[in-house]
Amino acid sequence: MAKDSQTDLDPEETLEWVESITAIIEHEGVERAQYLLERLSSKVTETGAQLPYAINTPYRNTIPVENESRMPGDLFMERGLRSLIRWNAMAMVMRANLKDGTLGGHISSFQSSATLYDVGFNYFFRARTDSHQGDLVYIQGHTAPGIYARSYLEGRISEEQLDKFRQEVGGDGLSSYPHPWLMPDYWQFPTVSMGLGPLQAIYQARVMKYLDHRELVEAKDRKVWCFVGDGEMDEPESQGAISLAGREKLDNLIFVINCNLQRLDGPVRGNGKIIQELEGSFRGAGWNVIKVVWGRMWDPLFEKDKHGIMQKRMDEALDGDYQSYKSRDGAFTREHFFGKYPELLKMVEGLTDEDIYRLNRGGHDPYKVYAAYAAAASHKGQPTVILAKTVKGYGMGLAGEAQNITHSVKKLDLAELKEFRDRFDIPLPDSELEAVPYYRPPEDSPEMRYLKERRAALGGSFPSRQSDFTALKVPKLDIFSNVLKGTGDREISTTMAFVRILSAIIKDKEVGNRVVPIVPDEARTFGMEGMFRQLGIYSSVGQLYEPHRCRTNYVLPGRPKGSGDGRGYQRRWRLCCLVSGCNKLF
Repeated sequence: MAKDSQTDLDPEETLEWVESITAIIEHEGVERAQYLLERLSSKVTETGAQLPYAINTPYRNTIPVENESRMPGDLFMERGLRSLIRWNAMAMVMRANLKDGTLGGHISSFQSSATLYDVGFNYFFRARTDSHQGDLVYIQGHTAPGIYARSYLEGRISEEQLDKFRQEVGGDGLSSYPHPWLMPDYWQFPTVSMGLGPLQAIYQARVMKYLDHRELVEAKDRKVWCFVGDGEMDEPESQGAISLAGREKLDNLIFVINCNLQRLDGPVRGNGKIIQELEGSFRGAGWNVIKVVWGRMWDPLFEKDKHGIMQKRMDEALDGDYQSYKSRDGAFTREHFFGKYPELLKMVEGLTDEDIYRLNRGGHDPYKVYAAYAAAASHKGQPTVILAKTVKGYGMGLAGEAQNITHSVKKLDLAELKEFRDRFDIPLPDSELEAVPYYRPPEDSPEMRYLKERRAALGGSFPSRQSDFTALKVPKLDIFSNVLKGTGDREISTTMAFVRILSAIIKDKEVGNRVVPIVPDEARTFGMEGMFRQLGIYSSVGQLYEPHRCRTNYVLPGRPKGSGDGRGYQRRWRLCCLVSGCNKLF
């Protein structure tokens, strides 16, 4: 009988290997240890042995505590402002539905991602200025109320506009979701058609790299941020181009996936782990993956976990389990999570049930989120995806925190409003709660000054869209004279006619260098092969290989085989070489 690969036949030898690699990490660094492991792995595979599949890392934060960049701001000030944004976002949706129950809207999505946006707005999302083109941010559609609520605090959106949420007909209302056609000076991109935000973000980042390579628009350090939900990643468009982003090394692209583990009808992966699944997909596609699973309240427990028993429990628990823990109380979590192993239960014997319930997920910890964003913004050579674990409907408590119904909640009753107010310290008395009022501190308050100082440091208000542009001189119609005069008795295909039109535009001095033919294949089939020589074939990394040279017996039309001095053969060879990509790269 074959022995179990997990059975340790020589624990002492195993310990020696572990101690050796630990010593290398301590004295020579992680890179040296990784190099040695890769060499060992290569040697083992020479025997035909199959190594364990290891594209996933343990279910914990990617960045060790000692390597975290420290958030420089005022945590308490930011927590207070974030709480007000949470309240106003909830109030806006609720007031709209109290007036007209058919308007809809979403509360729980933003509540789960408030910290993810807040850290970005306070430290990373740069507005457009005279000296910087600014960052581009694809906002997750269902979180729009939270973005409006922040702009309300900044004074960019009035209370009257908030009360016109989803009522933009007639003017001065707020669109249901991000859309620059409806709010042309505010939203940068339309994103609520699920899956299109991630797809657009990838191609936006690629176009920015292309424009920089063509010296048309300098990219500098601009970033494309894309916020998306874990359930939305099941849309084919969401992951349809992630391999392109990895292949093109789009280090100007950052995905932030809000992993609240729930979709509209229930768990995203009740019987699995969506964070681990996405980690494998993105890492396999060449992305830099940063997991933000646990908040800093877990750090002391990790310190105690000398034998990895807590990590073992975290790795084996499923998303369905984690939702049950968060939808219940601390006593339930103590029994069903920590209680599985006596050693683990002993680790939390000094914690109350309330302490256990407050053990936070990484996406709600601004320190952990800041560390992830800072690492992503400085990473070179790869796009980055941040997988942030959160709670659907965070803070909604009685109204359905982490429950399957949470996504559809549009209203809170009085008891739920009181709980929400108390949870986030909103300065409103009981007597006013029934009206669900908005709250904005006085203009000269420390909170408002802090809010505006943070945005001023990043160039101003955000989101903001500026539609100004430098107009191009439209070529005159006579550049198409070769096409307009017709072909007489000779018939040509529509494709050939289009190629002639395209060729004429490309030759125009005003707009020619702005035209980018994108031909996945069959350019030669449709008579476009001449453009290879005229335009070249674009590659973001240049020509890295020696293309083959076709020394064939093909000749050009009208030159019979064996005729002339062979120039026909040479010309055909050069064309084949061009098609292979050894010409200029733009």
